[in-house]
Amino acid sequence: MGSDLLFSLNTTMPVFLVMVIGYMLGRARVLTKEFCKTADWVVFHLALPCMLFLDIAKIDLSKEFDVSYVLFCAGATVTAILTLWLLAAIFMKDKTIIGEFVQASYRSSAAILGTTYIINMYGDTGMAPLMIIGSVPLFNMFAVVILTFTAPKTGGVESTEASENRSKVFTDALIGIAKNPIIHGILLGMLYHLVPFDLPTIAEKTLSNLGNLTAPLALLSIGATFEGAAAIRRIRPTLLASFIKLFVLVGIFIPIAVWFGFRGAKLVALLIMLGSPTTATSYIMAKNMGHEGVVSSGSIAATTLLSSFSLTLWVFVLKSMELI
Repeated sequence: MGSDLLFSLNTTMPVFLVMVIGYMLGRARVLTKEFCKTADWVVFHLALPCMLFLDIAKIDLSKEFDVSYVLFCAGATVTAILTLWLLAAIFMKDKTIIGEFVQASYRSSAAILGTTYIINMYGDTGMAPLMIIGSVPLFNMFAVVILTFTAPKTGGVESTEASENRSKVFTDALIGIAKNPIIHGILLGMLYHLVPFDLPTIAEKTLSNLGNLTAPLALLSIGATFEGAAAIRRIRPTLLASFIKLFVLVGIFIPIAVWFGFRGAKLVALLIMLGSPTTATSYIMAKNMGHEGVVSSGSIAATTLLSSFSLTLWVFVLKSMELI
C-alpha cells in the first residue's frame, strides 16, 4: 500500500506542482494574461492536435486487437457522457457551466498520465493503446460537441440569439465542430492507418516536439490564470465533478467490466480511463470555446492532487480481490 501511494504521488504530484509554479509566476506577473492567452491558442490549435494525431497514429492495430474490449471502452465512455449531460441539464441551476462540469466529470488524462501510470506498473503500455482507441477520440469529440452547444454565446441561458433563431445556432455549432482542430487531429490520426508508408522521421520528431508542448504550457497557463475567489464561488460543482471523476464512474463501470470478464492489464487500463485526473487540456478547450474556465481549472487541480490517493485505493481494492 505504501509503495503504491508513493508511486501514485510520483506520477501525479509533478503535474500539480507545475500548476503551482504557474500560479506563482502569474502572481509575480512573469506569466501575463497576454502570454497565457497566446499559450492557450498554441496548445489548442497546434500542440494538442499534433499530440492526438501521433497518439492515434502510433497505435499498432495488428497486435492483440480485442474488439469486445474496445467496444466496452467506447460504450462506457458514451454512456457516462450522455448520462452526465442529461443529469446536469436537468438538475444544474446554472446552465452556463454545464459544459465545463460535464467535461470535467468524464474527461480523463488517459493518454498522458494514464499511460505513464500503466508503464510504471507493468513495464509497458499494456492495454492502454486499445483503451485509447475506444475512449480518447470520443472524449475529445464529445467535449467539442458539449462545449459548443452549452457555450454562453450559443447554447447558454444568456443567449438571446439562440432563442430567436435556433436553426442558425445549430448550423453555426456544427460548423464550429467541423472547424475544430482537435477533431482534425483525431481524424488525421485515424486516416493515417490507411496510408501504406511510415511517417518520415523528421516529420514525426517535429510533430512530437510540438505535441510535447501540450502538458507544460497548459499546466502553466492553468496555474497563472487561476482565480481563488472565482474558484470558491464555483466550489460545489467543482468538488462534485471531481468526486464523479475519481470515484463514481469507477464505482459503476469497473464492476460491470469484471462481470464481462476483464482482468489484469485490461482492468487497469479501464481504471485509468475512468478514474485518472481530469486532463489539463479540458481547460484549454473550455477557454477557447467561450467558457469561463473556473470549473475546469479547479477540477484539474483537485483531481490531480487527490488522484494519488484515489487511484492507490482502487488499485489496492482490485489487488486484494485478485483481479489485477
